[in-house]
Amino acid sequence: MSKINYYTAEGLQKLKDELAELKTKGRAEVARQLAEARDKGDLSENAEYDAAKDAQGHLELKIAKMEEIVGNARLIDESNLDTSKALILSKVKIKNLKNNMVVDYTLVAEEEADLAAGKISVKSPIGKGLLGKSVGDKAEITVPAGKLQFEILEISR
Repeated sequence: MSKINYYTAEGLQKLKDELAELKTKGRAEVARQLAEARDKGDLSENAEYDAAKDAQGHLELKIAKMEEIVGNARLIDESNLDTSKALILSKVKIKNLKNNMVVDYTLVAEEEADLAAGKISVKSPIGKGLLGKSVGDKAEITVPAGKLQFEILEISR
């Protein structure tokens, strides 16, 4: 059974653009490589042809996976989201209780995560630990480096 994921309009459009590029430019490039390898003669002992066929298989598999992801993607209606709890698309300001460092994160779908932009996946340890929490709640989150304790200072959209 396919898994439904939720995306922002921007994130879903990015996925659709990537899929379109794979279908057009990606397939055209593989076809060119196959034609080039075919022109070199005997296909039974042509390593370039075998490599191009493998690349074609990998590309088609990637396209199939992307089509499944896009087909199961759902757009998030931000107007219906509860702002009292940390949910997907919430901007959460948290304070690390160990070192008093304050950090802002936006909780997003796994494919949209970008730590440099302050976007963390709801499937990451910190993202999972923050989901459902309200302002003032404390969250103890197990990360690869050990346990961290955070206090939720602010939640916004």
